[in-house]
Amino acid sequence: MTTTTGTGTETRPETKTETTTNPRRPALILALLAFAQLIISVDYNIVYVALPEIGDGLGFTAQSLQWVVSAYAVAFGGLLLLGGRACDLYGPRRMFVLGLALYAGSSLAGGLAGEPGLLIAARAVQGVGGAFLFPATLTLVGTLFAEGKERNRAFAVWGAAGGSGMIVGSLLGGVLTQFLGWQAVFYVNVPLAGAAALTALRLIPTDGARRADRRFDLAGALTSTIGTIAIVFAFVQAPESGWTSAPILASVAFGAVLIGVFLAVERRSPDPLMPLRLLRGRNLSTGMAVTFLYMATIGTLAYFLTVYFQQVKGYTALETGLAYLVPMLAITAGSLLGGRAATRFGARTAMIASLLVGAAGTVVVGLSMSADGSYASMVPGFVILGLGQGAGYTLMFGAAAVGVAGHEQGIASGMASTAQQIGGAVGLAILVAVANAHSSTPAGLRTAVLIAGAGVGATALVALRFARGTSAPDPVATGTPTTDPAARIPAAL
Repeated sequence: MTTTTGTGTETRPETKTETTTNPRRPALILALLAFAQLIISVDYNIVYVALPEIGDGLGFTAQSLQWVVSAYAVAFGGLLLLGGRACDLYGPRRMFVLGLALYAGSSLAGGLAGEPGLLIAARAVQGVGGAFLFPATLTLVGTLFAEGKERNRAFAVWGAAGGSGMIVGSLLGGVLTQFLGWQAVFYVNVPLAGAAALTALRLIPTDGARRADRRFDLAGALTSTIGTIAIVFAFVQAPESGWTSAPILASVAFGAVLIGVFLAVERRSPDPLMPLRLLRGRNLSTGMAVTFLYMATIGTLAYFLTVYFQQVKGYTALETGLAYLVPMLAITAGSLLGGRAATRFGARTAMIASLLVGAAGTVVVGLSMSADGSYASMVPGFVILGLGQGAGYTLMFGAAAVGVAGHEQGIASGMASTAQQIGGAVGLAILVAVANAHSSTPAGLRTAVLIAGAGVGATALVALRFARGTSAPDPVATGTPTTDPAARIPAAL
């Protein structure tokens, strides 16, 4: 099939797929995308409960153990822009499969690791896999389902998987660590990621051929990746090394210089890694700010709850995992309700409401954290928090994507996802410092959680900037070249 666009004539093969005759295929594709998002979220959190056993088993020091978590976050956050642009240039299906393959291989290496350096390297490669997989998954959700009710429903399912993944990771990590050892938290990913990659080759529509007029922005990729990694590294390491220590200050300065060079490169590049004009889009810029603040506040709570359960309440790894069951169910319910609320009331209204609910729940949870408090006293807060947290996670990425053309969904997803990872690293570093400033562990944890609750409330104010009733332009109608496969798949669930 030949189509004429604003830049000339583009030849695309007309591909008939099972989607025209099999109404169940979209549901299967969405299930696969949600499953991949669950893998990403679980993989970030599954090691939390296993950290003590990992430290004892491999001989980590107290200072180096944090890098079992941080190596993943640094690689993930640093490479997301690269992963997002790779989706646009090479196709989201290819990057989806590549990300899952990296997850499977690095998880196997992590389970086999016999010393700290190898495990940290395996976690970093997992982060690289996430940097390709996450924007690919988000792009496929945003392009394979029609905007409106169907896409809102798809984002609700996708968000339910991602929002509950941190709880599933904690629960699964506790069970696996208790009965099979810490290696099992890595081995479990191998068959799951491998099976998902093979299934994707059959279910997801094939990417079109790479367009010859698109170039890969190597200078932008190098400066953005290294600069972002340097800044994320500084915030992750600062609580341990000291905020004013020479390595931290040097890392921040080095990262800031590279980000400045990156912005200069992007202004002059004919085919930039991150088109700066996208930042002028009201929804995307607001979505990045909301995503950053969401992860810096509500997104850090799993860390503080894990410390509270294990160090204050004395829970075992299995008991800690089971303690997350109530929040997990509430987050799942909130994610599903968020999609329906967006369809009925609009993404902006639903986003603001979810953040206000999440803020209230965070405060209730914080007030119930005490040395002699019972688990039952925390349940009301967990329910309120979970509903707001699940709905917010579902809505913030969908709201950010509104108004972005299909052929730029990948880089837009990478931009929002970068804000997510940096926000999580920055927020956790600040709140950990707040918690450690108190001589009493329960008091420090409670203060950190209450500050996070105030931050969630402030995020709701930022979300007021989302536009009302914005619709994404049709890339074909506007003469914009596209590799969007949405026309090849019916958006029915």
